[in-house]
Amino acid sequence: MVDSLILILFVISGAAAGWLGVDLLPEHLLLQVDRPEGLRTVLGGFGAFFGLIAGFFFSQLRRRLMQQVRSMPTDLLISRAVGLILGLLVANLLLAPILLLPLPWEVVFVKPLAAVLSNVFFGVSGYNLAEVHGRTLLRLFSPGSTEALLVAEGVLQPATAKILDTSVIIDGRIRGLLDSGLLEGQVIVAQSVIDELQALADSANAEKRGRGRRGLKLLSELRDQYGRRLVINSTRYEGKGVDDKLQALTADTGGTLLTADYNLAKVAEVKGLRVLNLSELVIALRPEVQPGDELQLKIAREGKEADQGVGYLDDGTMVVVEGARDRIGERLPVIVTGALQNPTGRIVFARSEAVMQPAAAAEAEGDGHGVEARPPRRDPGNGKRKPRPPR
Repeated sequence: MVDSLILILFVISGAAAGWLGVDLLPEHLLLQVDRPEGLRTVLGGFGAFFGLIAGFFFSQLRRRLMQQVRSMPTDLLISRAVGLILGLLVANLLLAPILLLPLPWEVVFVKPLAAVLSNVFFGVSGYNLAEVHGRTLLRLFSPGSTEALLVAEGVLQPATAKILDTSVIIDGRIRGLLDSGLLEGQVIVAQSVIDELQALADSANAEKRGRGRRGLKLLSELRDQYGRRLVINSTRYEGKGVDDKLQALTADTGGTLLTADYNLAKVAEVKGLRVLNLSELVIALRPEVQPGDELQLKIAREGKEADQGVGYLDDGTMVVVEGARDRIGERLPVIVTGALQNPTGRIVFARSEAVMQPAAAAEAEGDGHGVEARPPRRDPGNGKRKPRPPR
């Protein structure tokens, strides 16, 4: 409806400009025209045609502009608008002396030309400047803030916003990170993430429904606990899925994408975005376990291989213990023999001291040097036979 109205207005304006433009033609040209009404009709038709083309391009420009405005964060939109206004203000201040100059009639066109060029140049310059340094420009409106002064001087780097992925919210460990103070800045939850959680909560699958409800409950508790620090971004981004929309939001806000999805983290890193993989963070915060360390470990279940038991450290790291298959439910002293690290986690291998002690005792029963005692061997090499006993 709006596009049709724009086309109609442009066609009418073009036709009116062509119809009335005949009066602006020089008189000697009008005297050579036999039918002025016919000339008006022709110029009106050309004006309507060019008006239709101009309306079409203006309609396409309006669509692109509205799409950018809808997908643009509020702070970036405000900063760009402020930059554009400041650029136009500077342009008109510099243009005022030029407009007051008395110029001959032959060069009077310089004034409107200078007005158009200066407004376009300074307006675009202010817009681009605000696009690059928009958030710093907004902070300058509160110069009394110590943080704003330090940021303006380059001493302090501003804390980036943390954009939560669906996997992080369902995981639940984000609460511990926020409570511990490891995460600074605003916490942004995209509308697409909330929609995905709602779809999971309404799913017919009981497992998916439980995950979705757990995520929504966590967001509600974080909202009550942190208030304005938790921001819901209602921008509707274009994309095939939630991952594409989260990457677009991260690129626009310049924030850090917080996720537990390994593939999403790698794709975002390839695109040059800031990413914090929660799984990698948890692995980095785990205590180092070296071969030879002694641990007190409770055997929780059987292992995959024969004679193996499985226990877990306090941080959830799985420990595979050799010779502990029959000691399930007991807490044993174990010695670490090695570890296996992969992108998704870590597995520690250990051996139970209770199994090692009988082996050591069996070795000690030998000749004192770790060699098992054996009966003396018969020497067959002298070639002599024992005498037979008398009959």
